[in-house]
Amino acid sequence: MVKERRFLALLVPMLLKEDMAMRTAFDFSPLYRSSIGFDRIADLLENASRTASAENWPPYDISKSGEDDYRITMAVAGFSQDELNIVHEPNMLVVAGEKAAEDNGDYLHRGIAGRPFERRFELADHVKVVDASLANGLLTIDLRRELPEEMKPRRIEIANADASPKARPKRIEAEKQAA
Repeated sequence: MVKERRFLALLVPMLLKEDMAMRTAFDFSPLYRSSIGFDRIADLLENASRTASAENWPPYDISKSGEDDYRITMAVAGFSQDELNIVHEPNMLVVAGEKAAEDNGDYLHRGIAGRPFERRFELADHVKVVDASLANGLLTIDLRRELPEEMKPRRIEIANADASPKARPKRIEAEKQAA
């Protein structure tokens, strides 16, 4: 009994100090069993858990400005319009910036970051870039989700089976031929 206590007394502090990795793998099999076409969402969740969250520059805000309208605002102080690049790929928005020339001034303190960056935003299906502007060191990108007409919900009328002769199945009888 005394030996067990000594062992536990040595083991517990080691377990408390040990850096245990959190489990980031999720089991999406219940989702797959009860839904169709949501494979992309599971992939997004897995990719988000793998991405390093250390890169947090430049800072940005994402806001919803309407029912289907969104706005991304990025603080890109020191970058001109020519030094910024916005690319809209399928389901992805990439914002990149790179200074054209390094200013080699004699600084006592340099707090405005001018390092190159690339920010990626996963977009839902049918989200389009509407506008982009740069004012006062803020890059504003307006987005809109536009569903095609065939994807919008529509009401289906249910016909009465007695009133419609077309609704009754036709009976086709084939003659049996003797061989």
